[in-house]
Amino acid sequence: MGKITLISGGARSGKSAFALKLASEKSSLQKLFIATAVVFDDEMRLRVEKHKQERGSEWETIESPYELPQTVEKLPSQTVAVVDCLSVWLGNVWYKYGDDDKTLSLHIDNLQESIQNWKTVNCGEIILVTNEVGWGIIPSDAATRRYRDWAGRLNQHIGKVASEVYLCVCGIPMKIK
Repeated sequence: MGKITLISGGARSGKSAFALKLASEKSSLQKLFIATAVVFDDEMRLRVEKHKQERGSEWETIESPYELPQTVEKLPSQTVAVVDCLSVWLGNVWYKYGDDDKTLSLHIDNLQESIQNWKTVNCGEIILVTNEVGWGIIPSDAATRRYRDWAGRLNQHIGKVASEVYLCVCGIPMKIK
């Protein structure tokens, strides 16, 4: 049986660094980094290149900004994959496929099912990074409040199937499940 680890926290809280540290400890497994960001400008392009260099050559990068459930289903056994990040993926789905409740619920359910199925039949690990976007100021506009609510639902769904859940605060990971 595979292992699913969910790492959550605020922006710049150390989530990604902790995810890569956990994955690097699995020295015998193939390392995959599943990037969900869409590169839309030069600043983002430079950021992506910097992160690739920091990860090093032992990491293979797979870009999956929209079809994350299908990417998860294709992950080989005996691999450790870091997915960074779920809340970015949700925003991508929101803008590409629509923000109606049925569409968002379907995509989240598909991702949860894909992760659960992978966990059942494989022996590696998937480490998922996500953001806690609901701990700050209540957004002033309805669309941002809806996104915040859906990000919370996404995190709850994935937290249910996760073997372990960590919360990062000030660069310090705390195991909560």
